[in-house]
Amino acid sequence: MPAFLLALLLLGSAGPACAQAQDEIIRPRTPETAAAPATGRPETRTNGTLLLFGLAAAAVGGWLIWQQRRSPRGTTGREARKLAIAETRSLGNRQFLIVADYDGRKFLLGVCPGRIELLVPLNDDAPRAKTP
Repeated sequence: MPAFLLALLLLGSAGPACAQAQDEIIRPRTPETAAAPATGRPETRTNGTLLLFGLAAAAVGGWLIWQQRRSPRGTTGREARKLAIAETRSLGNRQFLIVADYDGRKFLLGVCPGRIELLVPLNDDAPRAKTP
């Protein structure tokens, strides 16, 4: 009798396991299922759409940065910058000579720690001293 109860107990506990195992059976594809067109799942299409949107946003951002660097006005529409540093020479010990260009006029500036001084305005009309 105990062997019969043990067998019945084993069969009773194996029943749901066998049913669950049948749900997990992987079957090979047949030629009919292999030739059927594969339809994308909705989450796959959503991921593709998000990827496409992200790439488009990155391209637009890159184009805007390129336009801003290319144009002296930038993207704000302000007028062109009038001040530029044309040339710089170091004199040592944190002292510099700078040729600054403002609205087409050039100025020679002396720069040292704590002080910036206008040395002379540079005019293209004035005769230049010849160096030997």
